[in-house]
Amino acid sequence: MKSPSLLEFDWRLPPGVRAAFTTRLGGVSAAPWDSLNVATHVNDYAAHVAANRARLHELLHLQSEPAWLNQVHGVAVHDVDAGDNNLPATADAAISARAGKACVVMVADCLPVLFCSGDGSRIGAAHAGWRGLASGVLEQTVKAIGAPAAELRAWLGPCISRENFEVGEEVREEFVKQDAGSVDCFGRNAKGRWQADLVELARRRLKAMGVKDLSGGSWCTYADRERFYSHRRDGKGGRMAALIWRVPAL
Repeated sequence: MKSPSLLEFDWRLPPGVRAAFTTRLGGVSAAPWDSLNVATHVNDYAAHVAANRARLHELLHLQSEPAWLNQVHGVAVHDVDAGDNNLPATADAAISARAGKACVVMVADCLPVLFCSGDGSRIGAAHAGWRGLASGVLEQTVKAIGAPAAELRAWLGPCISRENFEVGEEVREEFVKQDAGSVDCFGRNAKGRWQADLVELARRRLKAMGVKDLSGGSWCTYADRERFYSHRRDGKGGRMAALIWRVPAL
């Protein structure tokens, strides 16, 4: 799977489980979506998005189309095994226990979190911007997966870093009122506003649930213009995808 279109990362997964994260490289979309945009909602040409998704399908040797979501910065979790995957479900997370269908979330600064049970029988993916994170999207995803939290593994993908994520007092207050210790995830800047650390905020919430096996969290979408889209940096642009799926037993 080595390709500039896919992020190289090391995440310990059980047999039969695969995960991937797309970069912005290797697609057909023109600027400002250049080039591997996989989102249909950002005004890119539909034919280009379809070609990019087909490219992803080929790269990952997927058996079927991923369960794309209509993401709204909420906490709803889509059960890929039970839903109609011909139409995008309105949700910000997905879970599955069957082989062959990938759970997927799209991001361009928000934090993608992939989940897997230790035995590989349950998987999930969550889209965690600050609104979803504060509202409990990670908690809802862990609950929906159904495996004991202590047995879960979680991977935190590329998102905007603390150095580049400026927020107002209302954002800081929302997190601190839920978890006083999250005050350390914010630093005041020269403008009197706050720099927020999405990765650490997510880690705190995961650990509070009992999810201890955490990986990733070292990439900044805003800083790495070559590989990643960033809504905060560019405004108009594309989306990357974080995927996890189970492969059928041989």
